[in-house]
Amino acid sequence: MGQIKIYGVKERLNPVKEMLSGLIHSCMVEILEFPADKKFHRFFPMNKEDFYFASGRTDAYTIIEISMFEGRTAESKKQLIKLLFERINSELNISPQDVEITIFETPKHNWGIRGLPADELALNYKVNI
Repeated sequence: MGQIKIYGVKERLNPVKEMLSGLIHSCMVEILEFPADKKFHRFFPMNKEDFYFASGRTDAYTIIEISMFEGRTAESKKQLIKLLFERINSELNISPQDVEITIFETPKHNWGIRGLPADELALNYKVNI
């Protein structure tokens, strides 16, 4: 399971939302073997005056937060991060300098899905990758 939040300056984020969502999802499917039909993305386009970031970043600055079940290896997560940087740069022309990615992992028992704690669900995909 994965829940993804994407933050950015609305004038830059809104035009690329659909493409960015597809790109992120393709990386999750490729590296973490997420099912193709498990896509849960939320976009937070922000007014420039409400989105502060360090110097050296442009208005294309984008934050991607990935919440998912714990269990993936450090190597899998690093591969995911590297592939996201690569594809965002090549397909959307957003520099890696303007992208920050954070992965938050929690035990399945901390998730409630379809009326149950997630550790009581039968999943149709692997978590330990």
